[in-house]
Amino acid sequence: MKTAKTITNKTWAQLQVGDTASIERTCSDRDLLLFAHVSGNTNPLMLPLVEGEKATEAPIAPSMWVGSLISAVLGNILPGPGTLYIEQNFQFPHRVHVGDKLRVTVTCKEKRAEPVVVFDTVVVNGKGESVCKGLAVVSAPTRNVETPVRELPALILEEKEQFPHLINLAAQLPRLKTVVVCPEDHNSLGGPLLAFERGLIEPIFIGDPERIAAAARELDADISQFKLVEEKDHRAAADKAVAMVRAGEAGAVMKGDIHSDDLLAAVVKKDGGLRAGRRISHVFVLDTLTLDDLLFVSDAAINIAPDLLTKVDIVQNAIDLALACGVDPKVGVLSAVEVINPAIASTLDAAILSKMAERGQIRGGVVDGPLAMDNAIDVDAARTKGIASLVAGHANVLIAPNLESGNMLAKELTFVAHAEAAGLVVGASAPVMLTSRADNEKARLVSCALAQLYAYWRQHGRAFTGAASDEALAAE
Repeated sequence: MKTAKTITNKTWAQLQVGDTASIERTCSDRDLLLFAHVSGNTNPLMLPLVEGEKATEAPIAPSMWVGSLISAVLGNILPGPGTLYIEQNFQFPHRVHVGDKLRVTVTCKEKRAEPVVVFDTVVVNGKGESVCKGLAVVSAPTRNVETPVRELPALILEEKEQFPHLINLAAQLPRLKTVVVCPEDHNSLGGPLLAFERGLIEPIFIGDPERIAAAARELDADISQFKLVEEKDHRAAADKAVAMVRAGEAGAVMKGDIHSDDLLAAVVKKDGGLRAGRRISHVFVLDTLTLDDLLFVSDAAINIAPDLLTKVDIVQNAIDLALACGVDPKVGVLSAVEVINPAIASTLDAAILSKMAERGQIRGGVVDGPLAMDNAIDVDAARTKGIASLVAGHANVLIAPNLESGNMLAKELTFVAHAEAAGLVVGASAPVMLTSRADNEKARLVSCALAQLYAYWRQHGRAFTGAASDEALAAE
């Protein structure tokens, strides 16, 4: 079992002029919101933009937030625990914006009568520019202290914007031609229109022209610029959509106001479908309020009671989508318990999947199981149960034993834990956006972003990390 991480200090007697220490930090939207809560400073120049709001300049980090980073070095590293401020002065030559990478450095400049020490303090950005500088006068500790790093309670910000990185990334790619099957209500039409507006897809509508036109009127939207294929029968519309993808007229399929079974029947046909030699599966992608990384949950929509070989494809599909999103997959295969119990079949499947990954039969991620939900994603739970694993406590891909448990897990995270969810059918020859008819426009927008990134990954065998890096790779 790992021992708790500790921090130590340097006493006034141990400090020498020239001693220095640094930390690095990237300014985020969350930092601005937390500082506004704590300080009460709600200057609009220093708050993240809300959805739909436009500004000529990115939000500016409050200068005192930048200056407060210096206390993290003084209190944690040099001199460390036991340090108390006496005074601090600041100059702010440049502004800090969200996304700026900062390096915070303190250097011992002068030792005065015990326990007083003077430090040069400076914060520089990624360009090497000084964004904050000054002098700190502190009361240094007079005795050595070694103390465990205290883990702070998690904070949940309901205002957190979901999936911004994936949407912005996908918008840098060429629009993905997408057949939207039966967008005959305002939700199923509004989603692809929003995705078009954000530069993600070029929609082709197929369905009942009168119902689509009525949905457009409800949204007060002009759809005259888009191709519309008439087909009032839903099954026939799904077949036509798949045929268009097979013919190269489109690169993806998106579910509209059509039953999932009708769409999937066309996708999985042995002749004329979108099979690609692997069982297709669905992956929910969730942006939660309490986890730093995206969470992938599979399969919660297609394979009802998958056998072992089906689970191999489910795991591989989920890993592929995680890789396409730029995530390093750590796959937790879930069961009710974290030990192998022959009476619980899912624990046996989980153990076999873990061993198959070790031997290269599943590629691209680290796989471990069986894991219970608590020790899959919570470090303390894994530590308490003595689980030594690269995945336990850090899983970002969760494989459910069956559709029922996967569906309940995804919906509990969405409706109870307030996670934002999107989804994609993977393992087919083209991305399939199998959104729920109750999904809002945002969920459909993110599903389009997932489809974009997954299509790119299938074509290039690597994640898209931005237009600039892609051009550099092409030049090589």
